[in-house]
Amino acid sequence: MTRPSTRPLVGTFAIIGLIVLWAALVVMAVEQVSGWPVLAKMVVFLIAGIAWIIPLGPLLRWIHTGHFRR
Repeated sequence: MTRPSTRPLVGTFAIIGLIVLWAALVVMAVEQVSGWPVLAKMVVFLIAGIAWIIPLGPLLRWIHTGHFRR
């Protein structure tokens, strides 16, 4: 019987860390966009809400395969 991999555990903590870091960056950006029109703020936060998914792909691939690239 083989030992289970620690990649899922490490990857889970990395995902949580990524989310916390990204949220902190977005909170810091609030000061920069506070005076902007509402529609401009909406676009910024919509992009910020989707952009954190980009580094998630390679991380999930690493969790499943052990490699960041295909």
